[in-house]
Amino acid sequence: MKGNALRAAVAAGLVASAASANAVELSPDGTGQVLIYPYYTVNRNQQTIISVVNATNVAKAVRVRFLEGYNAREVMDFNLFLSDFDVWTASIFALSDAGLTGDGAAIMTTDRSCTAPGKDYWTGALGTGRPYNEFRMSAFTGARADSGPTDVTRTREGHIELVQMADLGGPLRTAVTHTAAGTPANCQVIQSIDPAHTALLPPTGGLFGAGGIVNVAQGTFHAYNADAIGGFSKVVLFAEPGMPTPSLAQTNTAPGVATAFTFDAAGELFRSDYVTTGQPSQAVDAVSALFMASYLLNEYNVDASAGSNTDWVVTFPTKRFYVDPEILGLPLRSAGALPPFTYTFGERSVVNGTTYNGDAQSCSRVDVVPFDREEGRPVGPAPGFPPVPPVLPTALCRSVNVVSMLYTSATEPPAESAVLGSRLHDNARPFSAAGWMRLSFDPSSQPHALRASRDGDVFRGLPATGFQAVNYVNSNVVAGVLANYSAAFRHRAVRTCVNGTSSPCN
Repeated sequence: MKGNALRAAVAAGLVASAASANAVELSPDGTGQVLIYPYYTVNRNQQTIISVVNATNVAKAVRVRFLEGYNAREVMDFNLFLSDFDVWTASIFALSDAGLTGDGAAIMTTDRSCTAPGKDYWTGALGTGRPYNEFRMSAFTGARADSGPTDVTRTREGHIELVQMADLGGPLRTAVTHTAAGTPANCQVIQSIDPAHTALLPPTGGLFGAGGIVNVAQGTFHAYNADAIGGFSKVVLFAEPGMPTPSLAQTNTAPGVATAFTFDAAGELFRSDYVTTGQPSQAVDAVSALFMASYLLNEYNVDASAGSNTDWVVTFPTKRFYVDPEILGLPLRSAGALPPFTYTFGERSVVNGTTYNGDAQSCSRVDVVPFDREEGRPVGPAPGFPPVPPVLPTALCRSVNVVSMLYTSATEPPAESAVLGSRLHDNARPFSAAGWMRLSFDPSSQPHALRASRDGDVFRGLPATGFQAVNYVNSNVVAGVLANYSAAFRHRAVRTCVNGTSSPCN
């Protein structure tokens, strides 16, 4: 009934978009109020560059948050203020690569847009006066230790989220607007803003962004677009830096309700309503619904004759709200993960004498099926190429996961992934030199399903995003010249939603 009513409204011209119907959506046009950058890394002498663009004539206040890859604990955050049509850029790098002391990551920017705190509070400046700030460990050490690594190398990989907190009007807009000299008029005005300031207005979106993982010496560049979420909030979400809010668990589309718009397999738009009052709130489920996948699909290429290798980045952008004991208010290592995830981070589970999960993990069983380009897939012992059956991962255990595809034995797992040099990796031994792979997030051995919406919609699988990173090495361009070619391709997904026992959502 709800689907028919919605389609009738669309046909009548009453609903122009998900945002105008007061719903949160994964924007097909790439602009929105929230941006998710699925991966950053500084491993293997790489840097990650990011940009965010304000494509509107309205100034914005945005929370920028960097999250490490194990449990998505925060390693840096600040408030960013974008003037009309402004662009902000930054680079994430390894301290050691810049000749600095330490094994962690840091951020560097020469951008002039206002931030709070200001860059005069950052760690220091590189040789040419470029401000940088080291990523911090305070969210996963000492009293906040979560069973994961407690050294600074944990900051070297993760993902990034930007949440628009408010539009800026009046004196706040004036303060962040760039003058003819290319600098904001007065950043001191926004260093400490009363959250009740009347010039803070409900956010209206219009942000888009991109990321890229670059190795200057090797000549590789894996670029991707940030996922954009539209219609995230109808109210101001402004908070001072260092606060846990705003977060993805604060989406709202009407009082007490967060409505998600998604598409079914036939391309039909449908809505799912989640209650945002009470404990636990289901507001984050509306965001998870946008990323829910029963299957994740993409290609791979590991052809020795082409010098190619492939990594898959698989990021669960909302996972921490379901598995982090600190967020859930649970003792460390205790049970209590919320669906669709099975274990809290660090929980130890013993079944028939076998230990599952444990320190530094929150594992979800997955099934992996690789295909070649002629519809072939593993069936029993594989003759010829490869000489032994593929060795496939059976679980993804972190907020950010990198599935590499290397021809290696299970008893000698590689120290890092093939393309991105990730230490947050699992290896899926490929079936052929090239083909595609289906990653199932709803295996029969451990089914996964999001909590039911108010109207009974149940999405099966896990909330995931990411991309394929592929690299080709050509040593035969001309004598003495080595050429690298790199690319990144966003994952495709199959969404399964049922209402009741088996009826499709509508």
